Amino acid sequence: MSAGARVVDNPAASRYEIIVDGVVAGFAQYRLRDGSMVLPHTEVRDEFEGRGLGGRLVGGALDGARAAGLRVVPLCSFVAYYIQRHPEYRDLVDDDYRDLVDTPG
Repeated sequence: MSAGARVVDNPAASRYEIIVDGVVAGFAQYRLRDGSMVLPHTEVRDEFEGRGLGGRLVGGALDGARAAGLRVVPLCSFVAYYIQRHPEYRDLVDDDYRDLVDTPG
């Protein structure tokens, strides 16, 4: 993981960004709708992959949703998978979308 990485909200672009050494290494797009943060897409630039930045980015976005009192709609499969692996965020998921984060078993 990159120690110098930081996650910032860029509301003008409707996305959370992860910044590494002054460069936008990745982003998680969002739409705010009816008290929810819809997360449709997340990506990390190829040259930054394999450093755990995607997880750190999604965690930052989910922490931002929690701080703002928003429910989460994890349409991005990476976000849904992250929540599956980090159940401490499951309470944020809008009830109508819980099936996206429920693990079989």
